[in-house]
Amino acid sequence: MGLYLRPASLDAALALLAERPRTVLAGGTDHFPARVLHSPDEEILDISALPGLRQIVRRDDHWFLPCLATWSDLSTAGLPGAFDGLKAAARMIGGPQVQNVATVLGNVCNASPAADGMPCLLALDASVELASLRGHRVVPLAEFVTGPRQTTRRADELAIGLRIPCPCPAARGVFLKLGTRSYLVISIVMVAGVVECGDDGRIARAAFAVGACSPVARRLPALEAAVTGEHPAAALARPAHLTPLAPIDDVRATAVYRREAALELLRRSLAALRQPESLAA
Repeated sequence: MGLYLRPASLDAALALLAERPRTVLAGGTDHFPARVLHSPDEEILDISALPGLRQIVRRDDHWFLPCLATWSDLSTAGLPGAFDGLKAAARMIGGPQVQNVATVLGNVCNASPAADGMPCLLALDASVELASLRGHRVVPLAEFVTGPRQTTRRADELAIGLRIPCPCPAARGVFLKLGTRSYLVISIVMVAGVVECGDDGRIARAAFAVGACSPVARRLPALEAAVTGEHPAAALARPAHLTPLAPIDDVRATAVYRREAALELLRRSLAALRQPESLAA
């Protein structure tokens, strides 16, 4: 059995990571199921006792989601409408017991292609803040997750939170997920979008991302460019907008089905964003 460490300060945690690589544990909801059949000899660094790293707060130009903020914390936080999609994802990740323990940043660091939080965070232009004894750095989320179970976090670094630029008050977010059932299921396809309309009613900014259709979740720049400047009623997702995706065949769905489902969910997302009252359902 490996060593178990539970530091009570960030400095102590960073000092332990500087000594040698250790497995960082927060909520543990991804960690423990992955070790049912095989338990590697590893040193666990449990960060759950670190102070001041749970409350979601607004800073000068961004919202900060610290590394111990859970999905339940997120779903009850007073956040702008652009976060509505991320809040919807929070209510679909596992059941209440999981949501009360699982962390938002842990979902990112686990780097699953089917991580429900990833498309929403990409659409919100999130970045990851990392700390080590050498200092802090901030990495855009699109650059942080590089592949299945792969990130750019260095062995001596701790991911301490997510930074999300303060959105326009008029921006609205949406999240739609397709699975074999509504809850407690790994996604076949998921789509997230954030749209901001200007005073003229046209779309001034749009961000859309798709998960479970590539090794990592992907933004759709062609779709974003196509709908920007359009009235919401005229905005339309087309097959050509899905070029960044690379779905595969697996036990949950074929690549062809995933691509068709992604297009349909994108169209439904645009329809939902045209009718803000539907997002409250």
